Amino acid sequence: MTDVIRPANEADLPAIAAIYGDAVVSGTASFETEPPSLAEMTRRYDVLRAGGFPYLVADRGGAVAGYAYAGPYHQRAAYRSTLEDSIYVARSARGGGLGRSLLTALIAASEQIDCRSLVAIIAESGSPASIALHRSLGFTPVGTLAAVGYKHGRWLDVTLMQRALGPGRSLPPTRI
Repeated sequence: MTDVIRPANEADLPAIAAIYGDAVVSGTASFETEPPSLAEMTRRYDVLRAGGFPYLVADRGGAVAGYAYAGPYHQRAAYRSTLEDSIYVARSARGGGLGRSLLTALIAASEQIDCRSLVAIIAESGSPASIALHRSLGFTPVGTLAAVGYKHGRWLDVTLMQRALGPGRSLPPTRI
């Protein structure tokens, strides 16, 4: 079956909410402890899309098998050219390269809006595959925050990784 990476739309949101909800309940990729409602996921989607940020889905035979988006790393103006990535793949679709396809497309989409840096914030204790994926696509580790999250009965470290986009820091940003 062929996977198609495409921009997300509102019809995808129930599947996105289900994938994320499973990640919240059963994993450590998200530090949320309760799955957000469909209304909340829709609100988050609307905010990112209104800001012009990329929000992608992996369509596998007409069904959403994963999604990825990039949003502001922080809200202060000086961070306007730095994004944070988020990638979630349905449990049944993991391990087949879908995360790589989504992240590759997300990097390209982030460069199209002239962002200069992409940051990954990875809960290390549960995500060695995510660290390896990011490293393989040009991200470098820039630090570890020890025991900053507590979920599923254990403390979690966070690995910070970063990748330059487009001309990186060689030119001033153009995003306003």
